[in-house]
Amino acid sequence: MATNNSSKKPFNLAIVGGGISGLTLAITLLQHDVDLTVYEAAPHFGEIGAGVALGPNAGRAMEKMSPKIYDAFMKCKTGNQWDSKHDSWFTIRVGDARRADKDGFVRSGKKVGDELFDVQLTGGGGRGGVYRAQFLDELVKHVPDGVAKFDKRLVDLKDAEDGSGDMVLHFADGSTAQHNAVIGCDGIKSKARTWLLGNDNPAAHAFFSGKYAYRGLIPMDEAVEILGDEVAKNSQIFLGYHGHLLTFPIQQGKTMNVVAFNSRKSWEDDKWVVTTSKEEMRADFAEWGGQVEKIVGAMQKPDIWALFMHPPCDTYTKGRVCLLGDAAHATTPHQGSGAGMCIEDSYIMANLIKEAQSVDDVQKAFKAFNQVRHERTQKLITTSQQAGQLYDFELHGDDLDKIEENFRTRMGWIWNIDLEAQLSEAKKIFHGETAKI
Repeated sequence: MATNNSSKKPFNLAIVGGGISGLTLAITLLQHDVDLTVYEAAPHFGEIGAGVALGPNAGRAMEKMSPKIYDAFMKCKTGNQWDSKHDSWFTIRVGDARRADKDGFVRSGKKVGDELFDVQLTGGGGRGGVYRAQFLDELVKHVPDGVAKFDKRLVDLKDAEDGSGDMVLHFADGSTAQHNAVIGCDGIKSKARTWLLGNDNPAAHAFFSGKYAYRGLIPMDEAVEILGDEVAKNSQIFLGYHGHLLTFPIQQGKTMNVVAFNSRKSWEDDKWVVTTSKEEMRADFAEWGGQVEKIVGAMQKPDIWALFMHPPCDTYTKGRVCLLGDAAHATTPHQGSGAGMCIEDSYIMANLIKEAQSVDDVQKAFKAFNQVRHERTQKLITTSQQAGQLYDFELHGDDLDKIEENFRTRMGWIWNIDLEAQLSEAKKIFHGETAKI
């Protein structure tokens, strides 16, 4: 790992995982002359294609991190297609016909599928939906050749035996790598998390959230034909009993992304993504209204995605290892904020490591990161699970007044975060200017 470039920091880092967390972190750190290697389990960069929502907080973080990251986002992002819906996060509708009275109404003057209210975005900053694979393709362009090593699936971490204090990464192919410090961006099934928390610790392993989802894409022309222009081209959530369905435009409005959620008590399959039949998917939404039935009917090749989440954990760091992104705080997707929190993490971590002048400083950066990021990101896991219950008539039942009141107040703390203030606090901790709690 030696370098002849004297401008390089006097330490080297391993970033485990080449998803959104790992790549945004790597791109930002490379701007600060940090010697790093990204280890990716797959044979090349890329992820299963799915739509990802990024809120204003994520947009502001990307803008502060690197023009390269923000430009990649802007190339890919798609917001609501109607100007009148520009500041709408989602339009909320009842999709489940069982909520209607004998005359078909769910609320005064509102029938199944009618718009009930809009949840307005706040906080400024770029926001929108991205097709995950496309966003990663744009990010990868800014990772120089040689920085990433592929087919490197982490299986264990060990302390180096040479007295250096380094970490040795052990990969599934039998190879090893030694680095001064490790940042685990290896997702919900993180081996770095297992090592850090201990395999016997229940917090080390994700558990089934009680929800699963069908994911699909519908060409926008077809979506407009079956739903009309307003519904198809702007973000929607259809509420129901023990399930909900959301749609939003991606790929510059060429495609409508669909995620249809349902509930079950347990998940027995070893695989978290399983192929299912169109008939099974239709059966899950058989008692819903016409719009949802049309959406479900238009989804091709349905897969079921089991939604797992992390239990609460006490820390994201131990020694020279730190967890970041989904490896630290994998959450359900019900507030559309998981990826955004990962990007916030990368912003804070990269700027702390920018301050570091030694390996000891890296450990200080990890501790400062943990102190400022732990409470916020752990809160997301809890509130996101509650959001899924809200949409599925499990939190306030099917009381639409209480649901609306909850909806309108639950997202502000996520979107309106002052990231510069949080970074300033982290730097004070790093430099020993703030007493540790």
